[in-house]
Parts: sequence; C-alpha cells; structure tokens
Amino acid sequence: MTDFYGVSGRAAEPEQEQMSEAACERKIALLRASWTYFDDVASRVSAELQKCPRGGGRDRDEIVRHANGAEIHEFATKVGVRTLLDARGDPDARRAHREAFVAGIREFNARGPAAGKWWTVQFLIRRSASHRLDHAWEMADRDLSGGS
Repeated sequence: MTDFYGVSGRAAEPEQEQMSEAACERKIALLRASWTYFDDVASRVSAELQKCPRGGGRDRDEIVRHANGAEIHEFATKVGVRTLLDARGDPDARRAHREAFVAGIREFNARGPAAGKWWTVQFLIRRSASHRLDHAWEMADRDLSGGS
C-alpha cells in the first residue's frame, strides 16, 4: 500500500495498544484539526484544479466528495458508525457524522485497541487524518486561484 498511497495499510507496533483516555482525546483533537484544515483548504481553492502531468486529476468538488465519502463509507464504519452517504454534501449532516465518528472512536477505544477486523483505533485515526491532509495538500498544490 505504501507504493501507491504513501501511507502504510497496517497499524504500527505502538498502535496495537489501547490508548489512555487522554491519549485518545489528543489524537481525536488531531483528527478534528485535519477536518478543519481540509475544510478550510476546500473553501478557498479554485473549483477547477490544475491537471496532473498526464492531464488527469479530480477537481475540488470531486476530491471533497471522495474524502467525505471515504470517511462515511469506509473509516467510520470500523467503529460502528453508519451514516447515509448523502451526508457528505450536507454541512449539518457532516457535522453530526463527525460527532458520531468521534463518539465511536471513544467507545471502541474504551473496549480495547481493535477497530474492526484489521484496523486498530489508533490506526483508524491516523489513516483518516492522513487521508484528509493528503487531499488538502493535493488541492492546495493544484489550486489555480493563486490564493492558497
């Protein structure tokens, strides 16, 4: 997975452990910061983004739809959160989803380190945050407005 995405598809050894409540809250704060940063970048970049060297690449709204959708459909389900995919385009529903996601993270961490069959809670947080940041940086790098 690192060859394609640049982020490991497996939990690191330290991520195999259950977090203390304080450590969990610190990592949730980092996840929230990644949401804030992503939303900020998405709000200020051009709708059309510079094409990749071979002419491809998603525009801003496609990236936002993808990042929100992956969190709803893939990441949050690992901690039992089920949200309609339509929430990805509705700011109020997305806020409610994020609060449910955070509650799910807390609940699963209180039970132990696992989040689903293959992921740990710590890995889930890291993967979700890194996915947001990666796409925020992609949008900023490919912005055509000159203002990011």
